[in-house]
Amino acid sequence: MTLQNPATILIVEDEAFLLFAIADELREAGFDVLEATNADQAIRLLETRQDIAILFTDIDMPGSMDGLRLSAAVRDRWPPIKIIITSGKRRPAQDAMPSGGVFLPKPYAPETVAATIQGLLA
Repeated sequence: MTLQNPATILIVEDEAFLLFAIADELREAGFDVLEATNADQAIRLLETRQDIAILFTDIDMPGSMDGLRLSAAVRDRWPPIKIIITSGKRRPAQDAMPSGGVFLPKPYAPETVAATIQGLLA
């Protein structure tokens, strides 16, 4: 399935295999995909790209901030960007989630991620 207007998705995941796997799946689903392995890389991409529609971030990452802090920063600086947070280790409390954010536990099915993205973009 290819999309008429492919949305740009920024995936932030420090585990290389998971990053490459979900990036490939989402590209096959018709999305434009950017990849970052930590929040610092993600912020640099967000500062240079105006076309990012969705942030899909893991919680637990090395670097200056985890995925929850990254998502809070994105909510403050780029409010139109939709946010999906994932983790295989913990489920964040509702008050720790950014407004409008969605949580997907790992392991996730690529179809579930694509469907969640399409739901957020609808």
